Amino acid sequence: MEIGVTVLPHFPRDTTDRNRTSPIAFTGNKFEFRMLGSAFSIAGPNIALNTAIAEVLRGFADELEGSKDFTTDLASLVRRTFAEHGRIVFNGNNYSGEWVAEAETRGLSNLRTAVDALPLFVSPKVVELYTRHGVFTEQEMHSRYEIRMEAYCKTIHIEALSMIEIVKSSIVPACVDYQRDLAGLLVQKKSLGGTYADSLEVHLLGRMSRLSASLLERLASLEDAVAGTSGRADILDRAVFYRDRVFASMGDLRTVVDELETLVSRKRWPFPVYGEIFYSV
Repeated sequence: MEIGVTVLPHFPRDTTDRNRTSPIAFTGNKFEFRMLGSAFSIAGPNIALNTAIAEVLRGFADELEGSKDFTTDLASLVRRTFAEHGRIVFNGNNYSGEWVAEAETRGLSNLRTAVDALPLFVSPKVVELYTRHGVFTEQEMHSRYEIRMEAYCKTIHIEALSMIEIVKSSIVPACVDYQRDLAGLLVQKKSLGGTYADSLEVHLLGRMSRLSASLLERLASLEDAVAGTSGRADILDRAVFYRDRVFASMGDLRTVVDELETLVSRKRWPFPVYGEIFYSV
């Protein structure tokens, strides 16, 4: 009796280390794509990738369908395509400053923020691409652009208001209480006699006083920036203002708060510090 044997196809395994810094890493026999943020739908990147691939394959098909020597013409097409677009291939560290400089020499774009990137979605070249393939109409593209820009502005606005509230209701009282503790201890020590001009309490109190003044100044700057967002009808102008003024002011304020976190006692600081979060699990 003959016994049937199932023969499985051979799939070569990739033995190379993945380039973990590449947004689209080629790992020997496949491409790996970086995951997008959890707040976003995967449909957007898929639409963009599929449209770009469809455009490239359309061009290939137009060139090869009338070929009289398909193999030769295909090999020539592959060589020419890589020569024309090989500048996008980089196998080093994409997080390094060297790559930023290298990408500039290659003529590659460096769109660092959403405000830099989103306007390109409604540029004539991109609109023509999507409309030619029947993916979106021009009106649909402008609608999506405005919705995303509006979401960008609203997100930063909400985060800025939350930051202001947290600083006023929690960080400021913690700083005041800790300085009161230091001043009280210093008064007690002085009541015992002696000079304490170079004491730890004097040093900390002076530093806390300077940081508190900076905290107040930067808090006011953030409030002014948020107030300055009203009345800006143009969505691009508003988004640029949120990026350059509001978000930047949030970063300045956080710098001071981060330094205060290293000084204020755990008894007074209202939130868990990074070390407690890391090692509490």
